[in-house]
Amino acid sequence: MERLNWNKIETKGLYDMIVVGSSAGGIESLTQILVSLPAKFSQTMVIVQHISHDSKRSLANHFAVISHVPVREVEDKEPIEVGVVYFAPTNYHLLISSDGVFNLNIDPPVSFSRPSIDVLFQSAAEVYQKRVMGIILTGTNHDGADGLKQIRKHGGLAIVQNPDDARYPIMPQTALEVADPQLVMTLDEIGFFLNRL
Repeated sequence: MERLNWNKIETKGLYDMIVVGSSAGGIESLTQILVSLPAKFSQTMVIVQHISHDSKRSLANHFAVISHVPVREVEDKEPIEVGVVYFAPTNYHLLISSDGVFNLNIDPPVSFSRPSIDVLFQSAAEVYQKRVMGIILTGTNHDGADGLKQIRKHGGLAIVQNPDDARYPIMPQTALEVADPQLVMTLDEIGFFLNRL
């Protein structure tokens, strides 16, 4: 499929949910994106970043210090708020339910991962349909490719970081091959694009 020119498409008011998946190299990539978001950013963003299950590091706390946008770790049955960046907690799958709340579970890992990007993306695709935007960033496994394909199938916008721009290109390259995204962008372009929302 021919890729769209990100600089020429209108997105304002079209998306209610942005879901992001990243793995190896993701902390640096997410930092670049999140510090670029303005305080008035009015979208909801939910992020799965692969991290060791026994890590004591709180990604939400880390990013809350450097972000202009409120950042929180998801709690089970928490209502989804606009204008907040949410991180999936370590060792739980994160799903979005049709009644506007988050659900956490400890089902077996998917693509060797819990939380799994695929699980989040698939639930977001089912709930938000064409009003969801999915973004796959750097990583060394295949998680997220099938979920991004579901976002594309339900009419949402699928974005993949350009593998040449990614610190670890396996995850974006796989998503590129499996999901046929409309947009392939560098980190800088993704930041500019999100600021236009």
